[in-house]
Amino acid sequence: MVNMQPGDFPGFGTPGFPPIGGFPGQGPPGFPPRGGFPGQGPPGYPRQPQAPSSAPPRNIPAYPSYQTFAVDPGAISGCLYRFTFVWLSRRQGFWFFPVFVGRRSVAGFRWQSRQRRWEYIGLNLDRIDAFSCYF
Repeated sequence: MVNMQPGDFPGFGTPGFPPIGGFPGQGPPGFPPRGGFPGQGPPGYPRQPQAPSSAPPRNIPAYPSYQTFAVDPGAISGCLYRFTFVWLSRRQGFWFFPVFVGRRSVAGFRWQSRQRRWEYIGLNLDRIDAFSCYF
């Protein structure tokens, strides 16, 4: 019989796995380590996308002369965190600041010119007729 002393086991759990509560310096399993991940806000809170701190450029780009049949996520991902003018049709366009691109959608901030503020929205890529990044 083995004589066990208090402190022989740093935690309970299966051998080869971290003790309940994680390794020292970590929070509960499934949560970020104490102090959060790099570039994150307070520990345990997801990083929130930030709207631009200024209005978009005053000049609106010309509607592209080429015709697109579908917007590719790889193409619009080059516009992440840049002022981008998006057309949902030839007549309906607006300034957009994308912060996320998925397989079939893009999310970011749309400029509301009458209220002079940014509003967070999501768009299906198949609704976008054309776009132009402002570099």
